[in-house]
Amino acid sequence: MAETAIYLYCIVHASKLPSGAGVPPGLPGATRPALSTLARSFRVVTASVPLEVYGSDALEASLRNVPWVSDIAVAHERVVEHFTRATACTVIPMKLFTMFSSEELAYAAMRPRLHEFQTIVRRIAGCEEWGVRITPRAASGAESAGEMPRAASGTAFLAAKKAARDVARQSAGAVAEAAEDAYRILSAIARDVRRRGDTPEGATSPPLLDAAFLVPSTRRKRFTAAVTKVADSSDRISVTLTGPWPSYNFIDSGSNA
Repeated sequence: MAETAIYLYCIVHASKLPSGAGVPPGLPGATRPALSTLARSFRVVTASVPLEVYGSDALEASLRNVPWVSDIAVAHERVVEHFTRATACTVIPMKLFTMFSSEELAYAAMRPRLHEFQTIVRRIAGCEEWGVRITPRAASGAESAGEMPRAASGTAFLAAKKAARDVARQSAGAVAEAAEDAYRILSAIARDVRRRGDTPEGATSPPLLDAAFLVPSTRRKRFTAAVTKVADSSDRISVTLTGPWPSYNFIDSGSNA
């Protein structure tokens, strides 16, 4: 038989063992994801994966294949989202490629962290994650071209140039203020928020706002309506909403294996 490892998709907190019906197939080449009890109301969702595909040597080469990694990420996410949608379940998603050499070692690594998992469950239970990104809307016409009015003298030209700079600063300030107002409005609805301060890959400058909001599912309509209102309130910003997602951004760094 081919050598295998145990792949861990997520930990599910539920008073009763959730049904395994309808679970997506999971990673290519893996066995179908299965539930087993870790301790008390905590269950693990695992599968057996072949080391010839998911072992360290094979992964080192495969991780350079972006389409392959993307397909694996989608397969992983579908399994996690399946249990996120289940009734009376709180899901702690694991990082991509969380693996152990055996089920026994997987349980041995997870059981000492039960107290940590309980803390996470209290934080994210009944919530879903939404992403909001706000960027400046591209200027048009004379504003984008930076056109300057004709001036009759050097003094008038310098005065006009200063006035143009002042307008640009005021415009930038208004855009930044609109983003901060949006952050305050949406944070008041969410239970928690994680705001990114780095520049996303491929971007030339950071967005005005790039944040994940932990929103109680009972406030979903209120939150999405607030995002729509923010988007409609200013012609200076563009707003992108994504979700709902499993609560990846609200699990402490030490909670993923």
